[in-house]
Amino acid sequence: MTQDHTLQPCDLLIEAGWVVPVEPHAVVLEDHAVAVTGGVIQAVLPTAEARKRWSPRETVSRPGSALIPGLVNAHTHNPMTLLRGVADDLPLMEWLQGHIWPVEAAVIGPGFVADGVTLAIAEMLRGGTTCANENYFFPDVQAATYKRHGFRAMVGLPVIDFPTAWAGTDDEYFDRAAEVHDQWRDDALVSTAFAPHAPYTVSDASFERIRMLADQLDLPVHLHTHETAQEIEDSLRDHGQRPLARLDRLGLVNDRLIAVHMTQLTDAEIHLCAERGVSVVHCPESNLKLASGFCPACAIERAGINLAIGTDGCASNNDLDMIGETRTAAQLAKAVARDATALDSATALRAATLGGARAMGLGARIGSIEAGKQADLACIDLSTLETQPLHHVVSQLVYASGRHLVTDVWISGRPRLRDRVLVDMDIDAIIANARQWRSRIAGIRTS
Repeated sequence: MTQDHTLQPCDLLIEAGWVVPVEPHAVVLEDHAVAVTGGVIQAVLPTAEARKRWSPRETVSRPGSALIPGLVNAHTHNPMTLLRGVADDLPLMEWLQGHIWPVEAAVIGPGFVADGVTLAIAEMLRGGTTCANENYFFPDVQAATYKRHGFRAMVGLPVIDFPTAWAGTDDEYFDRAAEVHDQWRDDALVSTAFAPHAPYTVSDASFERIRMLADQLDLPVHLHTHETAQEIEDSLRDHGQRPLARLDRLGLVNDRLIAVHMTQLTDAEIHLCAERGVSVVHCPESNLKLASGFCPACAIERAGINLAIGTDGCASNNDLDMIGETRTAAQLAKAVARDATALDSATALRAATLGGARAMGLGARIGSIEAGKQADLACIDLSTLETQPLHHVVSQLVYASGRHLVTDVWISGRPRLRDRVLVDMDIDAIIANARQWRSRIAGIRTS
């Protein structure tokens, strides 16, 4: 009996010095390749074997690079990229109420949101990020912008207890949320979540309504909570409960909850989140810059809670660099836990990829390099001087590499960054547009 040597066609074969699939955990596959057809990963196998099995329309060979799942930025306010550096070195509430909200009120609208998201997409792609969990106004404009640029995103349906340019009343927030959800419910790239701003800006009645609708529509609930000590004090004064206890009373502490920041936690609250399947998004650099506190990331992860990583918005970070954010998360976790083994490099990388995907309900589709998943991938050059000598690939990715080493990015198998050049995005036009927003915002602040 003769063996059939017929090659199987595929759209794309990516050959890498190392494939870091994330699942299985902490595994590094040397000299491996990933075959992609129709935007879906078909196989992960040794490069020599791949060449005997597949006949690709395109081959990308990166022998000095590591191929990782695209990074998942699990908490962003990407239109606020246009407010980068507007009000730095201030505490949270002064920064928010005294500077950010007044400027936003003057500029916010569909144009501001579309242009801010476009700038953010370009920055994220150049840093290896392929998916963002968005929390801002005009989600309809956000969704259309992400879709136009082939970027994966979950857009938040905002709810807040005061009028904004997006909605004027509680009913209008919910009506508009329903419209956006209906429009994007079946999209391959864009999904939706409820995004109540925070316990201190959302009433019990709105939270109860969100819980009912989230249950009916099977949507995540994405909100800031336990961000500062002041938030805890105010909640005890106004509600007689800590924020998480209040959310639990309202039925929101469950496996749909994406709890962002979480710097103020008791052991009992960590246990509750583990028991209920809550996901926690750690935003270390924003928390550090605003002096909000320290998320106990090691205790959270070791309790079995799904841990994700987010940059927060550029107005408080001031970048969308998920590689840098992951390094900060790993290092800060060690200092907070006083344990050098806390949040090791493989666990941190997992939080920045599969952890974010699972928080968003996308863990079956993205976040790891496995057959059957979407080909959301990033290639990082480890052949440079700054990453030599290369003893441990994952350690080098987290502790020594940087976003400037990202060479190639694919989303659903489509190239979005090729040899460090953005595909179908005019970087000069994006920069020029950002500069005109700078002039406009500067004029508002001086008037």
